[in-house]
Amino acid sequence: MKYLPGQPQDLPGNRQQLANYAAQHFTYAVNAGVATITLNRPERKNPLTFDSYAELRDLFRTLSYGDDVKAIVITGAGENFCSGGDVHEIIGPLTKLDMPGLLSFTRMTGDLVKAMRACPQPIIAAIDGVCAGAGAILALASDIRIGTTRSKTAFLFTRVGLAGCDMGACSILPRIIGQGRASDLLYTGRSMSGEEAERWGFFNRLAGPEDLLAEAQAYAKNLAEGPNFAHGMTKKMLQQEWNMGVDEAIEAEAQAQAICMMTNDFHRAYHAFVAKQKPVFEGD
Repeated sequence: MKYLPGQPQDLPGNRQQLANYAAQHFTYAVNAGVATITLNRPERKNPLTFDSYAELRDLFRTLSYGDDVKAIVITGAGENFCSGGDVHEIIGPLTKLDMPGLLSFTRMTGDLVKAMRACPQPIIAAIDGVCAGAGAILALASDIRIGTTRSKTAFLFTRVGLAGCDMGACSILPRIIGQGRASDLLYTGRSMSGEEAERWGFFNRLAGPEDLLAEAQAYAKNLAEGPNFAHGMTKKMLQQEWNMGVDEAIEAEAQAQAICMMTNDFHRAYHAFVAKQKPVFEGD
């Protein structure tokens, strides 16, 4: 594990306090257990660079150990989510790399998706405007996607002479919107409107642009107030069961639920129900 600078590492199980993490290549803030990551290059529609890719990967890896972050929102500054890899800072240099260098890059970008999926906290993407290329993959790797009617999501790899199989797209996208619809987007690289994205199930819901971030943060806060250990188990099962048969999945869920029944949150919920009160979960 890579520790982030300036964070205590003496908590049980390498737990860390991440509220004061100082981001270098995007903005980061924690409020009421919700970390908000904002891609912050609005003049270029928030493209990713080699450095922001790497920092996002390392941060999501470390959030697995974050003791004070219960849910995550990822969004973009201005009126756009993310335009993908920066043409000048990534695409241009890639044309000069040899095969080992290119493979090192594509594995690094895939590691970001792996880190997001392995991160136990639910990730909510708040998507307005352009959501393209690697930006669309960031949205895809999130657990919940809230968009706007003016958003435009495009897996535009084919438009630059590349395959649509980038950063797990051919695995994850069909599971969300279906094989035929995923094929349409990945072959053509066309933009998917906000209404179409909601209708196809890519967006969980739509919000007004002026309400988007607040709605995403409110959703995240609601999850942050829930049984966090159990949420992490739900996310792990959603990920692992993609590659399981039904019988194997049922057994895995039996084991996972038995583990959750040993938590204090399970007992808190029972005693609160008996007392006709709302349970206060603490994630243990």
